Amino acid sequence: MLEARQLAKAYGVGRDALQVLGGISFAVGRGEFVSIVGPSGCGKTTLLFALAGLQKASTGTVTFNGRPVTAPPRGVAVVFQDYSRSLFPWKSNRDNVAFGMVRVEGLSSAQKRDKAQEMLEAVGLQGFEDKYPWQLSGGMQQRVAIARGLASQSELLLLDEPLAAVDAQTRADMQDLLLDLAVRFQQTCLLVTHDVEEAVYMADRVVVLTRRPTVVDHEVPINLGKRRDQITTREDPRFLAARHDVMMSIRSSRTAAPATAA
Repeated sequence: MLEARQLAKAYGVGRDALQVLGGISFAVGRGEFVSIVGPSGCGKTTLLFALAGLQKASTGTVTFNGRPVTAPPRGVAVVFQDYSRSLFPWKSNRDNVAFGMVRVEGLSSAQKRDKAQEMLEAVGLQGFEDKYPWQLSGGMQQRVAIARGLASQSELLLLDEPLAAVDAQTRADMQDLLLDLAVRFQQTCLLVTHDVEEAVYMADRVVVLTRRPTVVDHEVPINLGKRRDQITTREDPRFLAARHDVMMSIRSSRTAAPATAA
């Protein structure tokens, strides 16, 4: 569904250029949940924005459903880390979700409102549809943002550290909610996160990045099935082995010489 080939991004030119992405290649298959992790500052969000068509890469290509991505494509939704800035404070929660359907054709305004209501109920916000984002907790605001992504009739959800700003208990609940929604609405998901345990817990596969200029170090398949549990999954020896693999790779990358593009 999504493929990056030798994706590179530099800021500036000449000797003063900062080479962030050094030639990243990987693919995401339909129905997969893929996590991306790497050392702090390696350009994970830069990569996600390039995949979403929100930022142009310096070189390399991105394709979605076989078509080059040169602008935000239909069928792709982004859930941002800073949910408080991605929601409109003057719109009700229902209208914020309905805004995600602005490019959806063939639905009347009434049908879009009904769809927005359905998505809010799916994320557990029934009864809050006429409230405003500023009247909700951080976790509830992020649920509105997720509902908006689903309402856009997306095939692919790009998740940029969506749970970084919520407390630990809310984070665990939201992880399980996202996994449930991905299955229920047949979403392909790509999660960018600094949290190695979160990356392993949620994913079918983890893509591990190097330090700048960033390339793919390796990929870790997570053979834990689609049904996860916050206690039993995290105690599973396969989970612990995958976590160890990813954490050791990131630690090694921090102390290694700067990576070069393959």
